[in-house]
Amino acid sequence: MDASSLATWLERIPLWALGPLLLLTLFAAALAGWRLRRRRDSTATVETAAGGDGHEGYIVSAVLGLLALLTGFTFSLAIDRYETRRERVLVEANAIGTTYLRAQLLEEPHRARISRMLVDYTDNRIALAKAHGKDIQPRLGANDRMLADLWTATVAAYPTIRSYDFSSAFLDSMNALIDMDAARKAARYARVPMEVFLVLLIYMLISAGVLGYVLVGRNGRISAAFLLFLFSLSVLLIMDVNRPNAGGINESQEPMIALRQTMRAQPPALFDRFSRPADEAP
Repeated sequence: MDASSLATWLERIPLWALGPLLLLTLFAAALAGWRLRRRRDSTATVETAAGGDGHEGYIVSAVLGLLALLTGFTFSLAIDRYETRRERVLVEANAIGTTYLRAQLLEEPHRARISRMLVDYTDNRIALAKAHGKDIQPRLGANDRMLADLWTATVAAYPTIRSYDFSSAFLDSMNALIDMDAARKAARYARVPMEVFLVLLIYMLISAGVLGYVLVGRNGRISAAFLLFLFSLSVLLIMDVNRPNAGGINESQEPMIALRQTMRAQPPALFDRFSRPADEAP
């Protein structure tokens, strides 16, 4: 199995199944280390009553320290990608909001058309961010069609604003909106490199074997099981953060939700209230 196949498998398997599978694998590695220790003790003189020498404590500390370092490094990579996704939600909300405000300077019917399309596009972006499994592709298809329609509507409106100074600003805001679509897609496809997970999992297996070999006796086995459980939880947390389309820890869509509420509360007609004659003003 290559790295891409392993990445696809890890993406699809639910965390509630992956957790026990990972823990059982680590327990199996620890059991192999424990059996190796028993075989060695049956053919050699045990140096201490605990079944080891004074150097084994240093070995455990070094192994667990390196494992903690590697786990922290992997967690840092996952958090960096999460923060990028979270930041781009706000940037996209600002881009859509700016485009909506500038669209109010257009002539009818372009103003009402583009304003309505921006509201629908925001609705779909929120739904797309929350979609899972089979719901993602239909939402992506609708997203691409809406972007094409927005640019088509912009092309139709441009001749009416070409002579105005703000025409370039409106085009820039629409381009920024379209660019943010690509940026958010790239952020959602960004994952912690599978090679990093492979190294982490291999090192966890080796660490489990070392714990099983060194921590003998009832108390030692309990301590080893507790440590393996904690490290398994850490890896599951990293994998959850690394799953923007399927995990439980996703970037907040509050900026987009707040933008949608603002646009619905401020329809194009609202911006005409100071343009009406005094006798028509409310």
